[in-house]
Amino acid sequence: MKKLLVVLMILSVSVPLAGGQATAQIVMKLGHFAADSHPGNLASKMFAEGVEKRTNGQIKVTIYPNNALGSPPEVLEQNILGAVDMSLPTQGQLGKYSKKFNCVMLPFAFKDYAQADKVLDGPFLKWAVPDLDKAGLVFLSNWEWGFRNLTNSKRPVKVPADVKGLKIRTPPELPTQAAMEALGAVVATINFNELQMALKQGVVDGQENPIAVIYSNKIYETQKYLTMTGHNYNTMVHVISKKTWDKLTPEQQKIVREESKKAGDWMRKSLRDAEASQIKELQKLGMQVTYPDKAKFKALMKPAYDRMAAIAGEDNIKAFTKMVDQVK
Repeated sequence: MKKLLVVLMILSVSVPLAGGQATAQIVMKLGHFAADSHPGNLASKMFAEGVEKRTNGQIKVTIYPNNALGSPPEVLEQNILGAVDMSLPTQGQLGKYSKKFNCVMLPFAFKDYAQADKVLDGPFLKWAVPDLDKAGLVFLSNWEWGFRNLTNSKRPVKVPADVKGLKIRTPPELPTQAAMEALGAVVATINFNELQMALKQGVVDGQENPIAVIYSNKIYETQKYLTMTGHNYNTMVHVISKKTWDKLTPEQQKIVREESKKAGDWMRKSLRDAEASQIKELQKLGMQVTYPDKAKFKALMKPAYDRMAAIAGEDNIKAFTKMVDQVK
């Protein structure tokens, strides 16, 4: 019996390689901000399972959803330092480390998902990813977050003037703040974990997020009006610490990249396929949905673009908008 226990202990800390040698298991931390039930967390689990299976247990990924390791900026900083191995920041969060990433969330930059995919999976990567390398991060793949839409508890929003005076919570990212303020909203930055209470107590009148977040986080419990503005688009970006990456063998790196892409593609399809049914469900739950003329909203965005140029750089804004125009 003692001999069996010793054997089991050895097996628990080592995994046989193809050549018969044993290696210590690599345990990675993946921290992100999506709720447990959100496709972002489900994709994380899919990624973890795929990596563990294909490496024969050599790599195990432990997932920390729902800001369990701290706020998104804190997790990203830990990721760069190597205290967290992987994270799923948005381009807005990465903008602190590369001005080019700030361009992605320019208000009303993208017409639809297809255009966003062509830009962000194509020319944008060649242009911006080298900046992440300098920051100590390795880009793995684009996942999804979605087009952000406005909700509030006061009135239906049909034209830009309907936004004026509404107290709207945004994340601490300039693209969203600038877009809302250009429409005349009074912006408040509140931690997402405190958002529901702020909405219930009337600290703010509304907020803005993709449909999947509005649905999975039950924003409909405090918000009666949903406006399909689609004012900003962004994705979760799967990145790994360069310190962790350099510890992996070329074969392990290949597996991690491939499983990241597979999980990201699944999340992208899952979110988009579910969006129409979630909107219908939100209507059944009491939300009134309006589809305004986005051109009228975009026409008011010059102040937002001017503010964005200050943090992203005028040349970067021009380069990015040229990319977008070329794939229309």
